[in-house]
Amino acid sequence: MYKFSSKQKSFFRTQLLNWSEAFPRALPWVGEKDPYLIWLSEIILQQTRVQQGKPYFEKFKRKYPTVKDLANTPEDDLMKSWEGLGYYSRARNLHFSAKLIANERNGVFPTRYEDIRALKGVGDYTAAAIASFAFDLPYAVVDGNVYRVLSRFFGITDPIDVNEHKKQFASLAQDLLADAPPAKYNQAIMDFGAVQCTPKSPSCAACPLQKNCQALQKNMVQDLPIKSKKIVKKTRYFNYLVLNIGADVLISKREQRDIWRDLYEFTLLETDSMKTQGELISLASWKALFASTSPEINRVSKPFKQQLTHQTIIAQFWEISLDESSFSKIIGYIRINRENLSNFAFPKLFDWYLQDNSLYLDL
Repeated sequence: MYKFSSKQKSFFRTQLLNWSEAFPRALPWVGEKDPYLIWLSEIILQQTRVQQGKPYFEKFKRKYPTVKDLANTPEDDLMKSWEGLGYYSRARNLHFSAKLIANERNGVFPTRYEDIRALKGVGDYTAAAIASFAFDLPYAVVDGNVYRVLSRFFGITDPIDVNEHKKQFASLAQDLLADAPPAKYNQAIMDFGAVQCTPKSPSCAACPLQKNCQALQKNMVQDLPIKSKKIVKKTRYFNYLVLNIGADVLISKREQRDIWRDLYEFTLLETDSMKTQGELISLASWKALFASTSPEINRVSKPFKQQLTHQTIIAQFWEISLDESSFSKIIGYIRINRENLSNFAFPKLFDWYLQDNSLYLDL
């Protein structure tokens, strides 16, 4: 366990709480005591910026005011409500746990840390946040903001992505909580990391911790926290065939264990690079899809790029008209009127495509 003086830890805790009182954040979930709504906000904010998550939280609060309302909604409706937030496994886990609470706990949210932690999709950080904010239980939160604040103030150079060091950070965070009000302290350190001790441009000149901040004194602010592993990102190329039959179009639901699971999409041909029309129609997957028919490509969209955490998706949409005879040979898809596309949950780049008016012929 990391060893720091009681004076240093007391200074950190006192200055942090004083800063929080002087600069409270006006967010719809701050001060909330309903564990269901706290849980909802924390799941939405996983891997999501506050400003992006805020309208989703407010929408979910209106649409699903209780855990039973969330549990009783059809999965497709929930995924549509979640559309645009990304990391859709969060929505599936949220739904699973909501049904468990509604059916096995009669709608009563668990009050013990261990029971909260046992909910699907809830990790140590989220469980600590719910336990402290809803029930004032003494569990310290440790997220990216907390790692950054602690590593900079205390000058910790151990990589934060190594399990042994994660445990040491968690122990330090719990020690710093001490006898402080758990909800106030946790909110303070989270807000401090989000507003004051930011990743790239921290406000060191106006920081109440600057007097004892080891990173500032050693000119290491931009170096901390340290990660030992670099994320390897890959680029994937999606060719979406928009198969039109009169006013109808074919879609399917992504059910494989991959990105965008349970969202809908057009017919997909994934390739190892961007393809021209000639290259596309020469693919074995194209020939297998259309068998003996030779459908005409009417137009192709510009490339759309969506950046995910570990992947870059580059997609083009190929508009193709089919007749009933060709359509009958394509199985495994849902036929819907194009006017009803908005009723289905699609990945974000589909919205960009559907809203774009710059479709052009570039074959």
